[in-house]
Amino acid sequence: MDILQEYSADNIYVRHAVDEAPADDDFSMHVHEQYEIYYFISGNAEYLVEGSRYPLYSGCILIMRPSESHRVKILGSSKYERYAVNFSPQLVKNVDPLGRLLRAFNDRPLGRGNLYYPAGAAGENIGNMFLEIFEVSDDYEKNLRITALLFLLLDMLNKEFLNRTDLAYPPPRSTAEKIMSYVNAHLFDKLTVPELAKRFFLSTSQFGRIFRQASGTSPWEYITIKRLTAAREKIRSGMTAQNAGMSCGFSDYSSFFRAYVKYFGSSPKEDKER
Repeated sequence: MDILQEYSADNIYVRHAVDEAPADDDFSMHVHEQYEIYYFISGNAEYLVEGSRYPLYSGCILIMRPSESHRVKILGSSKYERYAVNFSPQLVKNVDPLGRLLRAFNDRPLGRGNLYYPAGAAGENIGNMFLEIFEVSDDYEKNLRITALLFLLLDMLNKEFLNRTDLAYPPPRSTAEKIMSYVNAHLFDKLTVPELAKRFFLSTSQFGRIFRQASGTSPWEYITIKRLTAAREKIRSGMTAQNAGMSCGFSDYSSFFRAYVKYFGSSPKEDKER
């Protein structure tokens, strides 16, 4: 992956990235503690968000809220290009304490209604607006443009979200969607792959295959990453590391600690002090 342009500040990160010859194995399932707006430019790919599959077309937008798992799935070798904006809840809260601009992210079922197709001039101008951000070298001016674009996008998404009906958020229908929905509803309960497979009348190998196709990773890796992300948020909110780990489904602190350091590259104590 080549990052053509990027900008990073305390509460926002913007990048313009391209893969000239993308390979599906180069992309893995991940979750963020921030919100994300993803703008697709080109490529042959689809996007997996919590078991839902979204076809990607030039100019479309995908949105993900914190802890919502997602992964691009590469379907061909053509150049894959995109913009992405990650921003903290606090950045929006400073302007919109009621969170109305985040309704498109928060007021919907997990993995449902993530895809938007901006219509008309609005959609055509988004790519140009991203380009204009990086035309200035002054960091202050760049931050102003990025912040202005972010709130413009949030306003546009909010308006489109309010025009949607319940038909945009159908209940889980496929086995994969039902599995993902169940796992998220019971994420912090005692879960094992054999018991999950039995619940859905599948062998463990069938369950693992369906889960990987839906999420881009194995069941246990998915569960572990989601639990770790939730625990980290609780630690940063003031909860002790031990209580955070236990409340997020880890049976003992030592296994939680090892998994935490391995995944985040820092200890719970270090993250709490940040």
